[in-house]
Amino acid sequence: MKRSGDSEGEKRRKKRKLLQELGDQKIPYRGPSDQGFQQLWDSSYSGLVLRRACSLPAELHCRVQAALLTLRKKGCLLRDLVRVRDRDVFTSVSRALLGEPGHTYRYLDTRLFAIPWHSEDTEVKVKGQNCCDPGLRAACKALWELNSFFCLDVSQLKEGDRLAQCAKVVQEIETKASDEADVESKHSEDSRNSEGGDSESRQSEEVDTESKHSEEWDVESKHSDEGCSALKREGEWETASKHSSEEGESSQAKATDEGKCPTLVLKTTGVSPTGGRGELHVAHLKHSLSDYHIEDKGEPGSCPEPSPPRGFTGSAKFNVTLLNYMDPAAMSQLKEEPYYGMGKMAVGWHHDENLISHSPVAVYSYSCHDDKGESSEGSSEKASWRIGLKVAWDIHTPGLMLPLQSGDCYYMRDNLNSTHQHCILAGDAARFSSTHRVAECSTGTLTYIQSRCQEALSNLHTDPETGSHSLKTLRPATMQHCEEIHNEVEFEWLRQYWFQGQRYTRFCSWWSKPMEELEKDWKLMETMTMLFLAKVEEEGQVGESRRDMAETLLSALIDRHQQRQTWRDRCHSSLAQTLPPEEAPVDRPFWGVDDPGMPLPFDLADIINRVESLLWRM
Repeated sequence: MKRSGDSEGEKRRKKRKLLQELGDQKIPYRGPSDQGFQQLWDSSYSGLVLRRACSLPAELHCRVQAALLTLRKKGCLLRDLVRVRDRDVFTSVSRALLGEPGHTYRYLDTRLFAIPWHSEDTEVKVKGQNCCDPGLRAACKALWELNSFFCLDVSQLKEGDRLAQCAKVVQEIETKASDEADVESKHSEDSRNSEGGDSESRQSEEVDTESKHSEEWDVESKHSDEGCSALKREGEWETASKHSSEEGESSQAKATDEGKCPTLVLKTTGVSPTGGRGELHVAHLKHSLSDYHIEDKGEPGSCPEPSPPRGFTGSAKFNVTLLNYMDPAAMSQLKEEPYYGMGKMAVGWHHDENLISHSPVAVYSYSCHDDKGESSEGSSEKASWRIGLKVAWDIHTPGLMLPLQSGDCYYMRDNLNSTHQHCILAGDAARFSSTHRVAECSTGTLTYIQSRCQEALSNLHTDPETGSHSLKTLRPATMQHCEEIHNEVEFEWLRQYWFQGQRYTRFCSWWSKPMEELEKDWKLMETMTMLFLAKVEEEGQVGESRRDMAETLLSALIDRHQQRQTWRDRCHSSLAQTLPPEEAPVDRPFWGVDDPGMPLPFDLADIINRVESLLWRM
């Protein structure tokens, strides 16, 4: 079941209306340091779940991050040439699709063909086990392991789990609060001496910065440990900041590098560690964390029995992941987020499309400095990547913005993807993301299109002795069905595949044989169209029946002729010509006028004129 979305025209009208209503004003939004952040998350964005990097198994991080770097090094991540408002544009991010063998994912009039997971369970079933080199197979398998982790984890997050974890965090804070406050007080004193200012002036500067909704977030000072920090309430509650503790910063970075959960530090600058406002801090933490949408397991590798999430039947079964890579330094310009002033957008506001309704989406985020995979953790100069969320087509509900540390994951559950939109706000470091989805594949698998071919070809009879062909029935409804399948194979599969150039065969040969077989089936369908045309033009046909057949044929031919021209234009567009030969679109199937192996010409204009003239004479 597909999510019923707005047409492109309707989206443009809604966007114009929103911008007209806003004028020069901006809609407010909340980040972790803003008052009301947690209340907004609970009330308007409850389908969003954040999983901190330190709560995932360290070995899984290592394998996944190495896999992402391997895929980029091999050149598998490429910008897609997609269709937006009847024109071709390059995506700002480089992408690749991995998933179940034979699965595809369609977005912006572009079908991506999945490089299969090379899991132990599926390797036996995949034809041609050596479809790619061992390094690529290992990388694909690592992402399959992440996918398996997500399938369990996204379904098991229950209220009781969050409450238990929050109680554990609060207990740790209560036992360490006094010591942490002493340490923090010492660092604050050192900071005052070195910076030449007091805590009140620094807090004032921070409030001024927050009130302006700064476009860039400092990873350490703004949100050093998502999932442990409570929201700031009346200026009383903050996470540890780099301004207050350089030593704390280095120890936290070390803990993160080792795959351990950094400890939450209670900032009590200017507040007694016992009694008074210090007790209010802990009490507020208990209240705030009780509903905080973070899941953090005590044992890094533990996976309790899953329970189905609300609004989605059964456990999550992610069948594909869309990998993304972007280096902001390589981009000439990025658009400013228009509604809230959140900053530069790497990916604009959107719903993830072509998904099963109410299915979850799980995203793994990995930021690194360079191709060697050095993490951006611990670098206070680097602005973090962020995810922005808003209620779709709503200018009254404030937006939500979350900074993402390297290795963090977030889940969009229930109907969040349908009722809300999200964008990705660029940080300074390069970033990978692995976005795991339950793609709507009722018409998007190899098994599906192969069965459709058999449906059409079941109307073709082949003489076992002569090899000659004939149609079993000429009923207009049957022939219309066959011609629709003919067009589907050509334009939704063959041309989509070859428009991607040689990228698939270069990296993985899994799709090569199936596409050859599809092309053979398509060629037989060309023969069926030729036989259908011959019967329509045959003078001995009954009048009314002949008209019905001619109209059915004409409609299919016009559609086919127009789509072939569109694909030819796309393959030879100025943008397509900028791609290197191994990535450039291939105009296939294509054949010349006198090709003896083809039953009909590529250009159908003359045949269309003949059928139209025939109809006029009837």
